[in-house]
Amino acid sequence: MMGKVLINMWYMRVPIRKSEKYTYLAVDPHMTSEKFDELSEKLARMKLARPALAREVARLAENGDFSENAEYQIAKGKLRGLNQRMDEIQSHLNRAIIITQGSSDGTVQMGSTVVVEVNGKQKTFRILGSSEAKPESGVISYQSPIGAALIGKRAGEEAVIKTKKGETAYCVISVA
Repeated sequence: MMGKVLINMWYMRVPIRKSEKYTYLAVDPHMTSEKFDELSEKLARMKLARPALAREVARLAENGDFSENAEYQIAKGKLRGLNQRMDEIQSHLNRAIIITQGSSDGTVQMGSTVVVEVNGKQKTFRILGSSEAKPESGVISYQSPIGAALIGKRAGEEAVIKTKKGETAYCVISVA
């Protein structure tokens, strides 16, 4: 009887916790040169801070028993976290695809500033990568529903976005 229970437990699925749900999402490599420079500066600051953290870990390691040395464990965790963030930023910079400014042929593309008319009001959007999106400031991702619908459109053309509330038409006024 006990053998069946153990065998059945072997096939049980491990639940995915909310904290793990967004852990391994791919980072959008598209960014402006300003964002690239900002990340490069952040990485340089981290590289300057790393030796001091490493010295602190080494100093605390001299206190002996690691299992009961809370200060050592905390310092080691900080160093590990810094190293992980540095690796993530370096990886992001290595895969970066720089978005150029504007459109040369009049079509909406990444880097374009687009003026649209929606429901009788004019709105201005700048279309960039998802790491720089700030919808409240008019900067949207090319992957967002509005950004994806506008990509490839020209002045005078209309993009229709389907939402839960229905369809909304965005008429392109100008592309820069």
